[in-house]
Amino acid sequence: MVDTPLVLPLGEDAMLVRFGATLSQDANLAALRFTRRLDARPITGVVEVVPNLVSVLLRYDRHQIGFQRLAGEVGLLLTARMDETDLAGREHRVQVSFGGETGPDLDEVAERLSLSVEAFVAAHNASRLRVLATGFAPGFVYCGFHPEALHVPRRREVRPHIPAGSVLFAAGQTAIAATDIPTGWHVIGRTQLRNFDPLREPPTLIEAGDGIVFEAER
Repeated sequence: MVDTPLVLPLGEDAMLVRFGATLSQDANLAALRFTRRLDARPITGVVEVVPNLVSVLLRYDRHQIGFQRLAGEVGLLLTARMDETDLAGREHRVQVSFGGETGPDLDEVAERLSLSVEAFVAAHNASRLRVLATGFAPGFVYCGFHPEALHVPRRREVRPHIPAGSVLFAAGQTAIAATDIPTGWHVIGRTQLRNFDPLREPPTLIEAGDGIVFEAER
């Protein structure tokens, strides 16, 4: 069940529409559904729409629309009866080299779950995941949700640097880093996929709502 969306001002020219205080399947789907509705029915004056895990940020031109009017337009869009946009996006098969130097935390993660490395990789790759959101860093992809039996918390220590292509695991999700970043997630492998290229148009290949199937590199 999704909480009643909160419509909040963010600075002088932005609005946050939040569908939950914590990450859940329902809240994430509601944020994605609202984003698709905005794509289908653009609001005059809105210059940027940025979906997140449980919220959607709208940046607007104050010369074209004010906060109160925009809040009214958003309210109408949230309550309007519309044909539900298909939330299933494209499917991406992502080849991963698990473990070794490219996945230094794989053994520890498998041990914490009382699984062999082989059993963990098989369980990790068993389900088609959904891209919950992109962001945090350019091209960074959050994928979920894994079953509760595969949940582990993030690491206590942050690694100051991991390379682009690192495949990360924590809190029921798998993430793909598209650039070199620090992280507190467990690094379980690496992929040749690069989801961010500033010279490419569009610069990212994967969008929220897309499907992800992870496969062990052979």
